[in-house]
Amino acid sequence: MPQDRYQTVQEVAERLEVAEATVRHWIKSRALRAIDIGKGWRISNTDLGQFLTSRETTTRQHPSRSEADRDN
Repeated sequence: MPQDRYQTVQEVAERLEVAEATVRHWIKSRALRAIDIGKGWRISNTDLGQFLTSRETTTRQHPSRSEADRDN
């Protein structure tokens, strides 16, 4: 995707607070899509988002209007 931004394994690991080896394992097991550009793997924001969504335990619930009003 031309407009997509790409991150290194290190950047993804830091963002998710996991080891770089974990990110590489996800790539090797094909759980996380990545591109090998010769200097290392690159992961697009789109692919990272899809990976994270596929691992959600439940969908995120947005508070109803009345709940949001109570918090203010």
